[in-house]
Amino acid sequence: MKVILLERIGRTGTIGDEVNVKDGFARNFLLPQGKALRATEANRKRFEAERAHIEQRNEERRNAAAGIADGLNGRTVVLIRQAGETGQLYGSVAARDIVEALANDGFTVQRNQVELPDPIKSVGVHTVALSLHPEVEVSITANVARSEDEAERQAAGEDVTVHHFEADEAGDFAAGQADAAAEDRFEE
Repeated sequence: MKVILLERIGRTGTIGDEVNVKDGFARNFLLPQGKALRATEANRKRFEAERAHIEQRNEERRNAAAGIADGLNGRTVVLIRQAGETGQLYGSVAARDIVEALANDGFTVQRNQVELPDPIKSVGVHTVALSLHPEVEVSITANVARSEDEAERQAAGEDVTVHHFEADEAGDFAAGQADAAAEDRFEE
């Protein structure tokens, strides 16, 4: 289906472009959300008459998104979750959780603006992309930890999921010596 774009859509095109898209994409997403018009002669005339207003509205949205982006870019949100010894979360951190954490910090972000391909399922520091406007993208850091103390250690660069084998080996060695001493006493 051929459509006229009313705003920039990812890799599809920019305002005013006439592009061919799949019928389902046009019928289910672009047309209902007002992001495009069918490419008919009447709609071409309507678009040209309203072009200045459409571009002005896009500029206002972009400036508003850029204002939010200035405060968000490089920001870190801490999410406390329960996890096992290996750092595997018992649940997961989804886009909804990140939106709630940002709302607690005073930022209004929609769930569809969080670009999280898969939920976060492990403890650690993760980079999350936010697309506030098709032309404004920022990234934030999600620090997923089991406690506030662990979050601070992760922020300092420590990997809390690494198991310290040296300490275990020393403990095993000491336990082995104690067992040997107990056997010697038992034999006496």
